[in-house]
Amino acid sequence: MPVTAPELTARIEEGFFERNKLFGNFFATQAARLAEVCRDMSDRFIQGGRLLAFGKGAYATDAQHVSVEFVHPVIVGKRALPALDVSAFFVPWLRTMLQPEDMVMGFAPPEGDAEIEAALRDARTRGALVIPLPGAVSIDPFIHQELIEILYHTLWETVHVFFEHRELGHDVGDAGFLYPFLGQEKQSTTGVLADVAGSIEQKVAEDARLRQQVLDEETARIANAAVAIGDRVRRGGKLILFGNGGSATDANDWAIDCISPPPRYKPVPAVSLAHEPANITALANDVGTEVIFLRQLIAQARPADIAIGISTSGGSKNVILAFEEARKRGLLTVALLGYDGGEILRRGLADLPLIVRSDYIPRIQEVQASTYHTIRDLLETTCYGD
Repeated sequence: MPVTAPELTARIEEGFFERNKLFGNFFATQAARLAEVCRDMSDRFIQGGRLLAFGKGAYATDAQHVSVEFVHPVIVGKRALPALDVSAFFVPWLRTMLQPEDMVMGFAPPEGDAEIEAALRDARTRGALVIPLPGAVSIDPFIHQELIEILYHTLWETVHVFFEHRELGHDVGDAGFLYPFLGQEKQSTTGVLADVAGSIEQKVAEDARLRQQVLDEETARIANAAVAIGDRVRRGGKLILFGNGGSATDANDWAIDCISPPPRYKPVPAVSLAHEPANITALANDVGTEVIFLRQLIAQARPADIAIGISTSGGSKNVILAFEEARKRGLLTVALLGYDGGEILRRGLADLPLIVRSDYIPRIQEVQASTYHTIRDLLETTCYGD
C-alpha cells in the first residue's frame, strides 16, 4: 500500500529538530575558531591568495557553491574574491598551480576520503591555509552536508567583516562606488573576534527559527511533495531540476543525491538543467539567458516527469519560463522559494510551492537544503516503500 503524506510528517519534524540541535551545538563550540579562520582568510585575500575548493560526487557541488558565493557576492557592495572549483582535476591542479598564499577547502562525506585528505595534507605542507571542515559530526550524510553549507556561507559573510576593518585602500577603479567600506588605513581586528563569533551563533539561531517556521507552515506540503514525486517516479518519471547561481548548485546536488545516492539509498532518476555549461552558455549566447532552462526542458521532459525549480527570489525569469512550459506539458511542478514566494507563487506556477520566508539569501538556501534533503530521504519510502 502506498504511503500517505500524514504518515511522513513525524519523520519530517524529527529530522528538522535533529538539525537544529546538532547545528546549534556545533557552532556554539566552533564559532570562536571560525572567527579566527575568517581573519586569516582576509589576510590571505589581501596578499593575493585564492580560495580553491574541491570535492567528489555531491560534495563537488559544495565546491561549486563556494566559488559562486565568493566570486559573485549576493550583497551589493561586497568585493568579488578569487575562488575556484577545481573538483574535476584537483590533484594535478593543486600540484601545478597552488601558491603558498592560497586557501584550500576539500569536501568529503562524514567518513572522509583518503584522496581528498592527502591533497589537503600536501597543500598544508606547501604553505596554504587549509580550512577546517567537520568530520563525522552526524552519521546522516545529508545533515552533514547542510552543516558544511552553513559553515562556508559563514566564512564568506564573515571574511567581508574583516575587510571592512582592515582593508588597505584596495583600488577597485570605476567600480569604487560599490565599495564605500574600503578604507585607507589598516585597523586592528583584535576586538572584532568576539563580536564575529557571536554573529556566527546568531546566524545559526536564525536558521533554527526559519526551520521551525517551515515546520509550522510547510510540513504537510513537504510530505505531499514527497508522495506526489514518488507517484510520478513509480510511473516512469524523473526529476528535472533547475536554478541559478547557488540554487544551480543545489539543483546539481539534489540530482546527484538521486542518481548516485549515499550508501543504503536507492537511485532515483533525475537530471539537473544547471549541470551542463556547454548547453547553458550556448543558449545564453545564441538566444538569451531567459531560455537556458526552457529549451533544455523542451528537449528532456516526458509526461510523467517532475519539474523542480529552486529560486530564492521566486522571480527568476528563466525559472518562470521553464515552469510555464512544464505546466503546458502536464508535468508536476514543485518550487523551492524564498522571500514571499515571488511571481512563481503569485501566478500559481507550482503545484507544490515550498517557501522559506526570509529576505536573506544564505539563510534561505540553508533551509532550502534541509527541505530538499528531507524530500530526498522520504523518496526512499514513497518510491520504493522502504
